[in-house]
Amino acid sequence: MQLLSFVIPCYHSAATLAAVTQQIRETVQADGRYAYEIILVNDNPADDTWREICRLKQQDPQIFGICMSRNFGQASALMAGYRHVHGDLVVSLDDDGQTPPAEMFRLIDAMDEDTDIVYASYPTKHHSLFRNFGSRVNDWMATWLMGKPKDLYMASYYVARRFIIDEMVRCDNPFPYVDGLAVRSTSRFKNIPIDHQDRTEGESGYTFVKLLRLWLNGFTAFSVKPLRVATVMGMLFSLVGFLFAVIIIVRKILLLDAIDAGWSSTVSIVLLLDGILMMMLGLIGEYVGRMYMAMNKSPQYIIRMTTAEAGQPEPPQS
Repeated sequence: MQLLSFVIPCYHSAATLAAVTQQIRETVQADGRYAYEIILVNDNPADDTWREICRLKQQDPQIFGICMSRNFGQASALMAGYRHVHGDLVVSLDDDGQTPPAEMFRLIDAMDEDTDIVYASYPTKHHSLFRNFGSRVNDWMATWLMGKPKDLYMASYYVARRFIIDEMVRCDNPFPYVDGLAVRSTSRFKNIPIDHQDRTEGESGYTFVKLLRLWLNGFTAFSVKPLRVATVMGMLFSLVGFLFAVIIIVRKILLLDAIDAGWSSTVSIVLLLDGILMMMLGLIGEYVGRMYMAMNKSPQYIIRMTTAEAGQPEPPQS
C-alpha cells in the first residue's frame, strides 16, 4: 500500500487543525487505497497551535509535529516538513480549511506518467482583494522570472512525486522559494479545478511585508533579470540625459540663449533620477546581502522540538 504524506504549515490554526486532520483521515480511509501520515509544522505563532498539535498526535499516531524555534515563514515551514516525509506522494495544503482535504483525490488521481506535480486551480477564490492581488503579482513574477508556463496556476494545494520533493529539499538557501524550486525540478505540471472554501476561523497571516519578502525571494533566488532591467534603465536615462545636453548646447549656440528650466522642474528631475538610482542600488544590495547570509550559513529554519522528542512515537514508515 502506497503512503501519502500530508505537509501542513501551521500558523494561528489551533481552532482549525482538528477539522482539517479529521477530514484527511476520513477521506483517506474511505478511499482505502493508501496509508497516510500528516506532518504538522508549527511556525511558532503566539497561540496554542503547538499544544493542539501535541493533542492531535495523542489521538492519531500517524500525525507528526514539528515546532520551529521562531517564525521562519511558510516556505521554510514547508521545507522542514518535506525533510520529514516518508510517502510516495506528498500533498501540501493549508491549515485553515480553504483547501478542502475532501477533494484531495481529484489531484491524486490526476497524477499520471506524464505528470510530476498536480496543482489545484480555483474557478472562484474566497480570498480578500489584497490576497488576490498578491497572487496575481506572484504568478506574473514566476512566469517572467522563472519560466513558469503562462497557463499554469501554482496554488498552495498540490500533490508532488517524492523525487520532486527530494530534489527541492536539496536547497539549503536561507530564503527558499517553493514555486521556483518546483519549476526548477520539473516541467511536467497539471492543473485540476478545486472548490476553494471560506476560512472557518481567523484571517490570513499574509501581510504586505510578508508578501514583499516572498516576492524578493523569487526575485533574487532564481533570476538576474531584475539586474538586467536596472542596467537597461540606467542606459536609457543616460541616453536621455545625453540628448538633453546636446539640445541645450545646440540651442545655446544657434539661439544665443539658455533654457530656464526653473527650480521646481530641476528638483523634480533630480529627485526622480536619484530615486531610481537608490532603487537600483537597493536591488543590488538585496542580491549581495542574501549572498552574504547564504555564505555565512544562515539557517533555513531551526527546529525547537518535535512530537517524537516530546515523548511521542514517530509515524511508521511504509
